[in-house]
Amino acid sequence: MEILDGKKISNQIKEEIAVEVAQMKERGEKVPHLAAVLVGNDGASLTYVGSKVRSCKKIGFESTLIHLPEETSEEALLKHVHDLNNNPDIDGYIVQLPLPKHIDEEKVLMAVDPDKDVDGFHPTNFGKMALEMESFISATPFGIMELLARYNVETEGKHTVVIGRSHIVGRPISILMSQKGNPGNATVTLTHSRTKDIKALTLQADIVISALGVPHFLKADMVKDGVVVIDVGITRVAGDSHEKGYYITGDVDFENVSKKASYITPVPGGVGPMTIAMLLKNTLLARERHKAK
Repeated sequence: MEILDGKKISNQIKEEIAVEVAQMKERGEKVPHLAAVLVGNDGASLTYVGSKVRSCKKIGFESTLIHLPEETSEEALLKHVHDLNNNPDIDGYIVQLPLPKHIDEEKVLMAVDPDKDVDGFHPTNFGKMALEMESFISATPFGIMELLARYNVETEGKHTVVIGRSHIVGRPISILMSQKGNPGNATVTLTHSRTKDIKALTLQADIVISALGVPHFLKADMVKDGVVVIDVGITRVAGDSHEKGYYITGDVDFENVSKKASYITPVPGGVGPMTIAMLLKNTLLARERHKAK
């Protein structure tokens, strides 16, 4: 069994980007500039955005954080989005989700310029990705593909079972795994809450990608020997025996499933760090595309 170490690979990617940014500076070019819009004080969002800002600083990107109060109106938020769309200094930006309940997330995401949508959530980018055209790929699926590539995990002709059909992870990764290329060329089954007998399908799988958000959903008796397991789930579970009063876990019963797996991602330290690394990669791509125009 080999651990797919997302923390290690994400650091490699950041180092590679830092080298490119240093070369840009030497040539007197503008370095990539990533902005983030955060509405309210959701704990997980604050942590995630803070990590993005620190990563930008570490690799030499410019970064801007627009932190708005919880009561910000939809109209005011849309004005900020419009301003970012029209600011030539900003190469890419994200609107951190979830948004407060009084704001229509879909309306806001639709307002983002697809050429600056480094989260890859806009329908234009999703559609281009599905058609194998140049696009920004949603950072988590992009990170999974990069992790598989860097560990030379064989995907061609393999049966991949994806658990979860979210627009952010499940659906895009099911499309990417079935596309021509390496990694890719897999035969994909997309399962969800209405799928009957998921266990029968996961037992056939060479690769299982779980993005369900249910702690320890995937048990050892649901997978065959030699399976590759990608755990996208991340849940905070209360536990008095832990110092913080909780622990972080994924969709997979890691202790037991790892005994049967050939490759497996840990939680934390697997897919999570890759998501931030690929967001930075998308921002670098955005800068290069804007430069080429």
